[in-house]
Amino acid sequence: MVIKSPQDFGAGILFILFGAIGLFVGSDLTFGSARNMGPGYFPMIICGLIALIGVIVTVKSLAIEGPAIERIQFRPIIFILLAIAAFGLLIAQIGAVISSILLIMFAAYARRGVNLVETVIFAVTTAALVVIIFVYGLGQPMPVWWGR
Repeated sequence: MVIKSPQDFGAGILFILFGAIGLFVGSDLTFGSARNMGPGYFPMIICGLIALIGVIVTVKSLAIEGPAIERIQFRPIIFILLAIAAFGLLIAQIGAVISSILLIMFAAYARRGVNLVETVIFAVTTAALVVIIFVYGLGQPMPVWWGR
């Protein structure tokens, strides 16, 4: 057995593991049927599909050439996690608009060579969509602006 795509092989194994863990954890829930779904029906179907995707990706890694596993890049991981944590901590105090803009601005620095104008346009557009969709469209109880 020759692994032609180490990246796909690793991803496939992770998918299989996550699917198997989900199936194991959800095994205590009542499955039910398509007509009368139990609390475990949807989670078990999703976990089974995740494991199936893992099997497909793993088999594909044995047949098709692909890239090697790259070295872990910590900069993107750190910036994205910190941006999400800051958003969660700040949204109640400074509102959806400002915290969304800060989230995008901070997360943009997960990659090198950030275009500031492009990032500001994306951040403002995303903040507007957050307010339109979540506050007005779905009626989520979150402040829109600082102090409101």
